[in-house]
Amino acid sequence: MRSSGESGGTLMAQTVGDYLVRRLQEWGVEQVFAYPGDGINGIVAAMGRADNVPRFVQSRHEEMAAFSAVGYAKFSGRVGVCMATSGPGAIHLLNGLYDAKLDHVPLVAIVGQTARSAMGGSYQQEVDLQALFKDVAGEYLVEVNVAEQLPNALDRAFRIAEATHAPTAVIIPSDLQEEEYVPPKHAFKQIPSSPPGTAWARSVAADHDIARAAEVIDAGERPAILIGQGARGAAEEVRRLADLTGAGVAKALLGKDVLSDELPYVTGSIGLLGTRPSYELMRDCDTLLIVGSNFPYSQFLPEFGQARAVQIDIDGRFIGMRYPTEVNLVGDAAATLAALLPMVRRKTDTSWRENIEKNVAAWWATMDRQAEVAAKPVNPMRIVSELSKRIPGNTIVTADSGSSTNWYARNLRMREGIRGSLSGTLATMGPGVPYAIGAKFAHPDRPVVALVGDGAMQMNGLAELITIARYQHLWSDPRLVVCVFHNNDLNQVTWELRAMGGAPKFEESQSLPDVDYAGFARSLGLEGITVAEPESLGPAWDRAFTSTVPTVLDVHCDPEVPPIPPHATFDQIKSVTEAVLKGDPEAFHLVAQGIKTKAQEFLPGKRHG
Repeated sequence: MRSSGESGGTLMAQTVGDYLVRRLQEWGVEQVFAYPGDGINGIVAAMGRADNVPRFVQSRHEEMAAFSAVGYAKFSGRVGVCMATSGPGAIHLLNGLYDAKLDHVPLVAIVGQTARSAMGGSYQQEVDLQALFKDVAGEYLVEVNVAEQLPNALDRAFRIAEATHAPTAVIIPSDLQEEEYVPPKHAFKQIPSSPPGTAWARSVAADHDIARAAEVIDAGERPAILIGQGARGAAEEVRRLADLTGAGVAKALLGKDVLSDELPYVTGSIGLLGTRPSYELMRDCDTLLIVGSNFPYSQFLPEFGQARAVQIDIDGRFIGMRYPTEVNLVGDAAATLAALLPMVRRKTDTSWRENIEKNVAAWWATMDRQAEVAAKPVNPMRIVSELSKRIPGNTIVTADSGSSTNWYARNLRMREGIRGSLSGTLATMGPGVPYAIGAKFAHPDRPVVALVGDGAMQMNGLAELITIARYQHLWSDPRLVVCVFHNNDLNQVTWELRAMGGAPKFEESQSLPDVDYAGFARSLGLEGITVAEPESLGPAWDRAFTSTVPTVLDVHCDPEVPPIPPHATFDQIKSVTEAVLKGDPEAFHLVAQGIKTKAQEFLPGKRHG
């Protein structure tokens, strides 16, 4: 029997909306993250006729629907699907779609539009969606104006999203959704489509280029490897190469979960939110291999000319653009590394590796000491430190943007099997909780933790607790822990004002209204735990991980614990000092806290209260 997308098919959908829903089923789509509106009434009605298959997951806002779809795609490895009505609904999707674009996440957005008969007439909610989505969905953006267009348009949206790791968008006018579906014919200017499904090849760079890369790696004495999310499928090959070469491995933030932090040569995150061992690895290496990363901050890479460099990436558009690489290998990371490994000689001098491992061990000891520094009331580092001690081995962790991201990046010890992600490139506030929702739909049998600042929680997270309460019954593992870093301050921006501009904290812009996050959770039937003293933190995590319902961990933490960069400079320290002298609130506490925290790097074995 022919697919309903083929000319002459015997299984005919009643309406264009019905056909769309059926085609989503054929693509294996299990849920569509969406918010309703009359611009998609024809599709919503069709989903009802299809017994809610795929499931319509109602977020509280279209931006949250897009974020949830991004989270689903990141943690499932499949295309995420979101949907919104015309006009304001479409506009609301944009931030989530840009998050997908910048983090290279496959996403399909289905968007309604004003009826074709009203277009061009300044009609209600008429927005030029082609112009609106041109940048964010530039890989593939199509408006469907006749039924015969739909199979090819929808199928290409999925295939191009997968091929380019990018968002695509299909715009469907509201009146067309309710018309009878007519398949494309074997006729001039009509375009058929093939059944859903695509088999992707694992491309490998040419042998002679791989041999050149091996020569560069063999010539070095102090090798370093930088991995990003593109190395996720090549973790074993990266481990084998590190073993052969004695290299240390640093991780871009989106690749934080690619290798376990229990490996003694893994130096952790790189960049302003990174670790000192990663900073030292890049500062001192003479050879650099970049695998699956587009890490943009070249100031955290070796000095230009210091290291000979090789890069491996699946997408040639993003290769050779961050560091002057000598050999560029365009291909699948795992397949290319597998071809490279037999050509690389094992290093016999272990001094470089031994120094890396010593630095890593010292760093984690420093992190443990810093987490124990007394604060008013709870040290935010300790929140993540206590999580690291008890996190289940198959947990998915989502992080938001803000000062809490520092502690996710530096203090959370990833183990084998743990996944984690955040808005890495757009660095937008607000995706932590909707990412967690997407993660639960991707893996309903795994625990999920969202690390969220109170600013992001007030912006988006509180409303999405309602979504969690609504859909929790679908998840076989009920554990979804939203940990709120409750400091009543937009803390990352406060520190940026201090450290970059030497400006004191401006209370009107930075201070947040106080909210009882745990109380709000309890009002929804979720678990709510308030932590206001450090001794209660560990037991609170234990309670959250044994709860039979999703839990909000409301931790009152100190906003004056500074997110000190891995290589704090004199100018940054000077700017903070100037801010204090200008009358920054809590000035003396701020200075004392900064000194106590930074001191832990230089006083091994000592604790300071």
